[in-house]
Amino acid sequence: MKPIKNPEEPLAIWSGQDYIAGEIHPSVTAIIRSGGCSWNRCKICQYRHERFSGIKGDELTRLMYAQIQRLKEQIEKINPHVVKVYTSGSFFDPLEVPKEIQDHLIELVKGKTLIVESRCEYIDAEQISRYVSHIKEGGEAGNIYVAIGLETTSDKIREKCIDKGLQYSDYLKTSEVIHKAGGKVKTYLLHKPPYLTEREAYDDMITSIQNIMPSTDLISMNPCTVQRNTHLETLWKRQAYRPPYLWSVASILAKSPAHVTCDPIGGGQARGPHNCGSCDGMILDAIKDYNLNADQELMLSVMEMDCTCKNEWEYVMSQERSWSMPLTR
Repeated sequence: MKPIKNPEEPLAIWSGQDYIAGEIHPSVTAIIRSGGCSWNRCKICQYRHERFSGIKGDELTRLMYAQIQRLKEQIEKINPHVVKVYTSGSFFDPLEVPKEIQDHLIELVKGKTLIVESRCEYIDAEQISRYVSHIKEGGEAGNIYVAIGLETTSDKIREKCIDKGLQYSDYLKTSEVIHKAGGKVKTYLLHKPPYLTEREAYDDMITSIQNIMPSTDLISMNPCTVQRNTHLETLWKRQAYRPPYLWSVASILAKSPAHVTCDPIGGGQARGPHNCGSCDGMILDAIKDYNLNADQELMLSVMEMDCTCKNEWEYVMSQERSWSMPLTR
């Protein structure tokens, strides 16, 4: 039987490095259990299940405060420049993250760079402006990046394949609001949501990166991973979905007109972005290095590698057809 995680501990917390504005900074990342995503409908997301079920009000605040205290201990130990805090859905949704917790975290990261994620409907210009000013009281280098899960600039793909409940026009308006309030924007793009061929997903990612460049300060590409208890997992088990090839991921990074960070969760495994198994490790290592040095020549050199599965990938890119089962597993 799987042990129940201590509700006063973050779901996960770790230290690392992040490349922001041309520099590598020490970072701490925490995944905090919250009141849960209010939208709760995305076909690919497991995190909506990581919530405090039936807990609200003072008890929710108490449990989240305890988790933030663990984060505080890690910040005091590491003294990172970047602090990333993720919840089940939206940091700025007061039903998911009580206002007291939002304010407490802002106080904790004065002078640092804070990255939090939110849906557009919870982002308020006055609140962002107030938080930016408060963070900068600890030093002008401090700021807040609001991460938005746009996933794609195609409204059709976002609605039909993901069920995100968001329009591209909403994202553009919200990005403008954040920037006018003095904040920064980080944008998440999803590589290969369900129902797309390898080529369709590839072309959509290239187009989406080009489209959002004027509106965002950071771009993160998330190659799709099959998470448990999701609609996507149902498709995958029926062999109706294959995660993207790492060849596709590397090629997008090699051709991107902007620096795009990428952390292929589950890379090299059946549920995550993968090739044949022989070349996966080398490509994943190159992507990890690229995240921190933005050296596009590195990704171009990856695409010059030879492996028997590269021919398979090229065949799939040219021969898979829309509304059909994947050609490979």
